[in-house]
Amino acid sequence: MRYSPRNLAKRQYVIIGIFAVVGVVYLMKLFSLQVLDDELKQSADNNVLRYVTQYPARGKVFDRNGELLVFNEAVYDLMVVPGQVSKEMDTTEFCRLLNITHDSYVERITKARKYSRIKASVFVSQISKEDYAHIGEILYRYPGFYFQTRTIRHYPSAIAAHTLGDIGEVDQRQLEEDPYYKRGDYVGKSGIEKFYEKELRGKKGLKVVMVDVHNREKGSYLNGLLDSLPVPGKDIYLGMDAQLQAYGEQLMHGKIGSIVAIEPKTGQILAFVTSPTYDPNLLVGRVRGENYNKLLNDPEKPLINRAISGTYPPGSTFKMVNGMIALQSGSITPATQFHCNGPGSTPIKCTHFHGSSPDLANAIENSCNPYFYEAFKTTINNPKFGDIKKGYEYWYQMTQALGLGHKFDTDIPYELPGNIPTRAYYDKQYGGKWNSVTIRSLGIGQGEILVTPLQLANIAALIANEGYYYPPHLIRAFGDSTAIPEKMTTRMETGIEQRHIKVIKAGMNSVFEGSHGTARGSKIPGISAGGKTGTAQNPHGDNHSIFIAFAPVEDPQIALSIIIENGGYGSTWAAPIASLMMEKYIKGYTERPAVEERMMNGVINYAIKKKK
Repeated sequence: MRYSPRNLAKRQYVIIGIFAVVGVVYLMKLFSLQVLDDELKQSADNNVLRYVTQYPARGKVFDRNGELLVFNEAVYDLMVVPGQVSKEMDTTEFCRLLNITHDSYVERITKARKYSRIKASVFVSQISKEDYAHIGEILYRYPGFYFQTRTIRHYPSAIAAHTLGDIGEVDQRQLEEDPYYKRGDYVGKSGIEKFYEKELRGKKGLKVVMVDVHNREKGSYLNGLLDSLPVPGKDIYLGMDAQLQAYGEQLMHGKIGSIVAIEPKTGQILAFVTSPTYDPNLLVGRVRGENYNKLLNDPEKPLINRAISGTYPPGSTFKMVNGMIALQSGSITPATQFHCNGPGSTPIKCTHFHGSSPDLANAIENSCNPYFYEAFKTTINNPKFGDIKKGYEYWYQMTQALGLGHKFDTDIPYELPGNIPTRAYYDKQYGGKWNSVTIRSLGIGQGEILVTPLQLANIAALIANEGYYYPPHLIRAFGDSTAIPEKMTTRMETGIEQRHIKVIKAGMNSVFEGSHGTARGSKIPGISAGGKTGTAQNPHGDNHSIFIAFAPVEDPQIALSIIIENGGYGSTWAAPIASLMMEKYIKGYTERPAVEERMMNGVINYAIKKKK
């Protein structure tokens, strides 16, 4: 076969084309490896560069007077880049240095490799300053390992554990939901640490440093061109009074229950006591997990925040609610009298004889059961509503306006709504056939009614304000003057006219001042106060001791609720503790050492009694 110059030229072009295609393929592969393949690029860079996260200082927490409640302490995480760890490393000596077993080393390095061979992850977290100094001197012997500075929380006063909350390592769900977090980061787990996480956490920075073959830092890369500074978190000021909080925790020692104190003019929470409590420093650092499990399994249940998660029948404190609604509906007047035959009364008995036909103020002073049942019955049977079920609907809606049966939904995590039974509930329970006698327990705060201590304190606050309240909340201000959420500063009108609440306030004042007042033994020297005792039936043991109050009557500065589980009558424990709390806040001191000593040393917690 003869080859012409023309055929040879064609073959030449084919061969050149083949080589060109092969060349393009190789160029594309090189481009992919060197530019597009981020993992290989990072692997090469990581041989000389180290990307160090600069964690910001978490915002500090102060009380309303500027007393420091939470601050940061430095700790150190030992980081590892598995791809840089030498195979010839003396693991025995390394384990001895860190005080861990060889099995623990294998488990940790395996976990790190599964995460990434080229990205750093935490090998040992929260190493103390002392251990850091010792380990850091010889860490250069172990390529792939380096220290990263972190901070943990410290609580100098060791109070308000449930309110302040705690921080812990992010879980998988949080990693998936928020790209800000990386494996090993810390996040607020409860309390204000959780609710104000975004404000407190700040913004992370980045530092890129060069390291030599011995894992020693040799300086900043590109003179810090790629670095970014961390932005500290915002400081937070709470409405809490630290001294009052600490005093309340002392008074509640040996008891199960809670104290909630509110500043009526703002809705800011002055004290948020739940008992039993615990030292918040127990849930800090490497011992957090172990201590959390101990607290979780403690039979006294110290992790429960009873101020918001405890729900109780309000007992006689609820009579204030029925009194306000009855007045507002026009079903009674302040002069209305209902007959009381003491323990012989029906269908609701009274606890004692106090005169046959009290008016409203006298009924409050004496805590007359028949009076408030009759007031409740008269309200839901009021002819102006048409029938009892429409009357009940009115009563139900008014309880909602007073802050009952629902959450306030402010900055208090895990708040429960309590329970005010609906008309539909009773229709279902009784097949639509029910009347005021069927639900008579509601007239005195029993039956299906459940409230939280927070809701009861808010009832005291709205009475102190004579008809309105601000949703109870923890925040007072941010350190950078950022405005707090509007819903916490919105005045909530209850629909109860001021003239009606003035009558209620006068009756509550007589609880302290009247000759038959149920809290006359807890009168505060030099301070006029209003209050209402409550004794809530408890099917699981002794009755609960309850009290709501505010002071001074003429210009209320504090409103509060006290619940002592199994404490019996409201006047026995709850009322004295309430009066001491108000006296302490208003005066700054107390003048009744005998009462104070009895309250602080009194033990009602059966678990503590059993230990003794």
